[in-house]
Amino acid sequence: MRFATYEHQHRTRVAVVDDDVLRPVPEASSLTGLIASAGSLAALLDLGAAALDGPPGPRVGEVRLLPPVEPVSLRDFVTFEEHVAGVRRSVDGAAGVPPQWYAAPTFYFGNPAAVIGAHDDVPVPPGSRVLDFELEVAAVIGREGGDLTPEQARDHIVGYTVLNDWSARDLQSAEMTVGLGPCKGKDTATTLGPFLVTADELEPYRDEEGFLRLELTAEVNQEVVGRDLLSHMAWTFEEMTAYASRGTRVRPGDVLGSGTCGNGGCLAELWGVRGERTPPALRPGDTVTLTVEGIGSVSNTVVPGAQPVPLPTGRRRSPERPR
Repeated sequence: MRFATYEHQHRTRVAVVDDDVLRPVPEASSLTGLIASAGSLAALLDLGAAALDGPPGPRVGEVRLLPPVEPVSLRDFVTFEEHVAGVRRSVDGAAGVPPQWYAAPTFYFGNPAAVIGAHDDVPVPPGSRVLDFELEVAAVIGREGGDLTPEQARDHIVGYTVLNDWSARDLQSAEMTVGLGPCKGKDTATTLGPFLVTADELEPYRDEEGFLRLELTAEVNQEVVGRDLLSHMAWTFEEMTAYASRGTRVRPGDVLGSGTCGNGGCLAELWGVRGERTPPALRPGDTVTLTVEGIGSVSNTVVPGAQPVPLPTGRRRSPERPR
């Protein structure tokens, strides 16, 4: 089943997608809230089935698609070996993958306030000249839990959506020399959409190792620049969820990104492989379309962004200053 959150005639609604017709869930304006109140995938499917028997709403093409969920938190992992190797080569000329990468599925916390819909415009982050996309898939948590095993975690994933982790590579590279980050390099936009596809819909794609074998395609201005399989991840979503829950709790509406796929899942990886910035960094007017088999496509156009508000550099403080 596919759920959408959309804006139409100044109202926000949640609906089940029936071909290209939206069938609203009565009184629902937040899919995150609906997931939390349902409490399980089975209960959510029951609510969706009832909506399918109800009156039709507008067609998908007549509305503005919002992010399907409002993330409670946003963890973005890095689970594709090829991506790590390519971006390292692009950023600092290093070869291979750091040994520590294999120890655990590393992630950073993104900005839930920066999430945008499947067809919204993306402003260039203030001060950036090197904007990039990142093709990912995100799992959405449907039940609260802590210190989960991977086996338990499967029942906590309610569905999946496409994720584009927009990245200002110049800002990101500078920030991470401090030993923290990413910061403003990934703070302006994260696309989620077009729909939330419930976990049961993707079970036919699961391979013998537990990975979802979905085809991933990235296009810039209708030219294919990347293709990969989601099953090339080093950890399953269940393993990632278990790690995310270690020593804490995951909650309904938490979003877990797969990390960027390989073989052209972002421009920086291609730059590392080719030794030059081809294709070039994104600029206003460019449109990035990401397609995931079984889930759908998101397509966003880059537009000019705001100029950075000037700030002073850090004050240098002498260790001999009065105390």
